[in-house]
Amino acid sequence: MNRLAPALLATLAVLALPALAQTKPAAEKKIYCWDEGGRKVCGDALPATAVDNARTEFSSSGMATRHLDRAPTDAERAELDAQAEQARVAAADADARERRELAMVESYASEADLRKAYAHRIGLLETAVKTSLLSIDGLRSSLVTLLQRAGETELAGKPVAKPLVANIQRQHQALRRQQALLLEQRHARIAADEGLATAVERYRELKKPGPGDQG
Repeated sequence: MNRLAPALLATLAVLALPALAQTKPAAEKKIYCWDEGGRKVCGDALPATAVDNARTEFSSSGMATRHLDRAPTDAERAELDAQAEQARVAAADADARERRELAMVESYASEADLRKAYAHRIGLLETAVKTSLLSIDGLRSSLVTLLQRAGETELAGKPVAKPLVANIQRQHQALRRQQALLLEQRHARIAADEGLATAVERYRELKKPGPGDQG
């Protein structure tokens, strides 16, 4: 491969014009200039090592015909793929939300029906919260009883039986699971109120007659 200095490129291209005019080449000759290690290199053929580099292609007359940016790295390509996937998921979510909203309008004949449906859901959530509170009280009371038994055994100078220790551990784990469930239920209860407000607002917007529906 012949490499040419960038500064000589235009001069060589002009000097070559008479000879090129006398013969008809089988294909248009190209000159490539690419970035290599922070410097510009030019030649009449592009090496395999420079395929992914930023480059400019010149015609035999010395005019730039195309510029290509460097190919993205694996990390950049992965980032672009991730961004494309995020955009796809966001678009799918938007479509699903629009379908739900349209279904909401078709499912409820009035705003009162919509509020009634949400009230039923909120009632179920409130019942679940009350049930969890009762369960937590029961588990805590049982755990306190077991701990008292273990404490009395230790005060008597006796080792705590392994079944009692295992029972205390199970009871404690069950209490922690129920407390975590209660936290989720309370968050769901708050989200239901927010969801009702959003649904009512959106329902009114979708039910509002358009300009062509007046009169």
